[in-house]
Amino acid sequence: MDSMDIDQSNRGESPHLLLRPVRPMESGEGLPYAPENWPNPGDTWHWKAGPRVSGKGYFVDRYLYPPKHLPGLDTEIWRKNKVFRSRLSLERYIRVTFPEADVQKFFASFSWSIPCRDGEMPQKQVLLPVYSSDEDPMHDNGSDTAVCKAGNDKCGSLMPQCEAETLPAMPCDICCGEPNFCSDCCCILCCKLISLEHEGYSYIKCEAVVSEGHICGHVAHVNCALRAYMAGTIGGSFGLDAEYYCRRCDAKKDLVPHVNKFLEICQTVEYQGDVEKILNLGICILQGSQRDNAKELLNCIESTVIKLKCGTSLEDLWNDDTPTIWSDYSDSGEARDNDTLQSLQDVTPIGPIPFNHEAEMHKLEEEIGEVLRALRKAQEFEYQIAEGKLHAQKECLSDLYRQLEKEKAELSRRVSGTDVNTLMTNVLKRLDQIRKEVTKLKEMEEVAKGFGRTPRGVLEEYFHLSIED
Repeated sequence: MDSMDIDQSNRGESPHLLLRPVRPMESGEGLPYAPENWPNPGDTWHWKAGPRVSGKGYFVDRYLYPPKHLPGLDTEIWRKNKVFRSRLSLERYIRVTFPEADVQKFFASFSWSIPCRDGEMPQKQVLLPVYSSDEDPMHDNGSDTAVCKAGNDKCGSLMPQCEAETLPAMPCDICCGEPNFCSDCCCILCCKLISLEHEGYSYIKCEAVVSEGHICGHVAHVNCALRAYMAGTIGGSFGLDAEYYCRRCDAKKDLVPHVNKFLEICQTVEYQGDVEKILNLGICILQGSQRDNAKELLNCIESTVIKLKCGTSLEDLWNDDTPTIWSDYSDSGEARDNDTLQSLQDVTPIGPIPFNHEAEMHKLEEEIGEVLRALRKAQEFEYQIAEGKLHAQKECLSDLYRQLEKEKAELSRRVSGTDVNTLMTNVLKRLDQIRKEVTKLKEMEEVAKGFGRTPRGVLEEYFHLSIED
């Protein structure tokens, strides 16, 4: 019997369960960490690992969510909590609600203990209370325990720290001087608590070394930073390119390694809506970047989102044999080697998308062509109207000038008499008529700006066009 089986036997659990190490705050359903088909066939129990890990590598906090139809779950306390936080509370519930049930057999059917994944297991422990199975890890038992200033029992300051995170945060008397503000779990931009859901993808921690032996340590919601133009790709004085600008210490942080984890995180997410939310946040961070690695990562994420929107299920998406591009960065955020960019370029993010790109582009080209042809036809029609009317007005003026010249010549041959006065009157009237027609032509020339910018009265009176309101 191996060490894992011995440990399970000592805990009264089945030695035949294969215990898969998980990450903090990871969740799932059924075996090996939740019962199956109990008390009725088909009943589904869900489990979730907490944030803290004991010295033996097991989660101190773990939660069990029962099927909603079970009896005795309609009390006011239960409606508020909706979860078993300790083995003792679960055992009490079973003994009261199912007095005939074999409690020992029930707990032997699954593993109450959840091992932490090796990569997440703390190498250096902090002073935290380790609760027995008879204690509720979410309940304050009066121990001398570190307390978060914001009252957050999931605060990072209360969690075990890995070796890579040994540097403490700098003392801060500015934002941290505010009541109920904790630099470990309160956003520096909105002062609200950050969320550890889905491995804390939604927040950024500034790890810039600001003094000897101290880092900045302040955190911010990614969305708050994006709205405040302190994250993503921003021009101007900040000059960000897929980076985060810390308001507290003015340091910049590369966000490509942060987004690079999103695809791997999404594989542990149960609901498609949450997956799309995580990936869309990554797109907001990376879009507009001029860096090659950010562009390649953005292409991979956008392709994955398209595949989801085209109907691919999460199971099919993650079971795809297509290579992925995460884990190309070390913990420091730098590329592991000089071949990282080439490996990104060699990736084919997803399989064939269920639509023909060339066909779609051809369709769009045809639509644009039809619009331009219709525009040209409309413009040609307007041009023909304008051309006819303007030339007609020119001919009208030409006739008037010929009549004027004829009348002036006849007047010059007459020296006196009644006819002279008549001819003079006719010349003056002709000059007045010509002035009016020249004015009309000037108004008609407004069409040079286009029919759409020509006064409505001109179009209706001189071009006989009816303009609808």
